[in-house]
Amino acid sequence: MTDSTTTTAKAAPKARATKAKAAPAAATFPDFEAFAIPQMEVPAVFREATEKGIESAREAYAKVKTAAEDATDLIEDTFETSRQGVVEFNHKAVDAAKTNADATFNFIKDIMSAKTVAEAIELQSTFARQQFDALSAQSKEMHEMATKLGTDVSAPVKEAMEKSFKDLKVN
Repeated sequence: MTDSTTTTAKAAPKARATKAKAAPAAATFPDFEAFAIPQMEVPAVFREATEKGIESAREAYAKVKTAAEDATDLIEDTFETSRQGVVEFNHKAVDAAKTNADATFNFIKDIMSAKTVAEAIELQSTFARQQFDALSAQSKEMHEMATKLGTDVSAPVKEAMEKSFKDLKVN
């Protein structure tokens, strides 16, 4: 029993191997029409439509590429304008802080040298008035700078958007 099972098991793989070697894939279906590549002429109308489609796809790609490059340039310019404006704004804020700190130190020096209460009150009133005027002027100047920065940053974007919408309406 053991011999017959072993012989059959060994014989089966050999038979499969010989069948696989004996029948190449091309010889299995030599002239079967389902696997043949049809020889067909492409109609001229179809060819022209395809060429027009390819051409319009190229034009659309060129337009999108140009728009993307313009948008990238606009963003770079906007960031540079914004960076410069913020640097100027920060310099102005530091200058204002230095001016206010210097005025405060001068006030402290003057009030420490005051000989009477009336003189101290006079120094305090003068300092408060000067600081109010200085802070008002500084706030106005900072507001104007911030408004200018906002306009400088948003103006190119606004112009580009208006141009894009006009181009869309024309096409």
